[in-house]
Amino acid sequence: MLLVGATAFDGSTINIRIEGERIAAMGPSLARLDEEVVDLRGYLILPAFAEPHAHLDKAFLADRVTNPSGDLLGAIQAMQQMSSSFTPADIVERAERAARLLVANGASLIRSHVDTTSEQGLRSIEALLEVRQRLWGIVDIQIVALTGWPITGRAGADNRALLVTALDAGADLVGGCPHLDDDPAGANTVLLKIAAEAGVGVDLHTDETLDPAMLSLEDLAQRVTTNEYEFSVTASHCVSLGVQDVDTQQRVAALVAHAGIGVVALPQTNLFLQGRSHQQAMPRAVTAVAALQRAGVEVAAGGDNLQDPFNPLGRADPLETAGLMIATTHLLPEEALDTVSSAAHRVLGGESGELRVGGRADLVAIPATSVREAIAFGPPGRYVWHQGVLVSTPTNTVTQNMATPWVSSELSDLGFENA
Repeated sequence: MLLVGATAFDGSTINIRIEGERIAAMGPSLARLDEEVVDLRGYLILPAFAEPHAHLDKAFLADRVTNPSGDLLGAIQAMQQMSSSFTPADIVERAERAARLLVANGASLIRSHVDTTSEQGLRSIEALLEVRQRLWGIVDIQIVALTGWPITGRAGADNRALLVTALDAGADLVGGCPHLDDDPAGANTVLLKIAAEAGVGVDLHTDETLDPAMLSLEDLAQRVTTNEYEFSVTASHCVSLGVQDVDTQQRVAALVAHAGIGVVALPQTNLFLQGRSHQQAMPRAVTAVAALQRAGVEVAAGGDNLQDPFNPLGRADPLETAGLMIATTHLLPEEALDTVSSAAHRVLGGESGELRVGGRADLVAIPATSVREAIAFGPPGRYVWHQGVLVSTPTNTVTQNMATPWVSSELSDLGFENA
């Protein structure tokens, strides 16, 4: 397939040839071979996005599960009370809908945290395994088994056993919420140990609070470094780091960088859940992005919850997240794009995230003239490629069926000659 007339990141016009699942050639002018042609004049071409932190199993529950208090514990309690009403078919339907929307908006890789609790058992894990199978070839989905608490001591035995069972069933990573455990440091130890024994990575809900006394991220970084943990470690949220003094932020950021931990900021959900008791000078409730990046930490950004008790909003669009990163952390548009694109792929260990010859052809084409304009408008009508396959077009998206390429019959004015 030959993509012609697209606008590159730097504003230049570029043509791209796809062979199999790879980018075979790029340049201002490419000779046409015996191949399909997609006219991308008026479109900005970028590496496909990655959604580094979703909760697909909870998506679209905002009108069914209410959160009167509006805070984190209120949302958790509301979900616990309603958990028995979520059938496997219901979870699959909502999760698949959310994943397909993410793909239509340009995501080629999704990491979803999936409730693995005493209330849910393996119901949500099994549903997400089904969704992953259904969407094979359209999007890559990583499943994090999000265990309940406590995870430590005698009281945490059942949760530990369920977590191991979820990994055996096909979950990819260990997840949990150490800051909600009675022993956050002990929870870090237990979760890392279970992951090490299973040979998988870790992605933890870390310090999702504005309480400056809670800083389990520092302990996590020290344990990863001391124990020379070999698998990927991601810390999501890290909200309390944002309310520490500058010296503490710099010290912890240096430890996180040394440990090789990736951090995922989640602006929309944390802006909704956090800060309700700070009616004067309300904090932004986002982690210390500037300090982390200066220390060399890989920082990604995710959408988190999608129209559920934790966040009534969300469009399943990484560009929406990028816009919030600009507003809340003062990143420039190109820097914000990186947090939902290249940096997000790196944090998740994905192959994509770069537009280069030989790279995997995971691409998104957006009707815009610049990165800033794309983020500002978040326009619909995008072309999306996954592993070289055109999976979504402006008229036929994966929210309906697998798309087929739009092939131009007007070859004379597209900037190439027949070969």
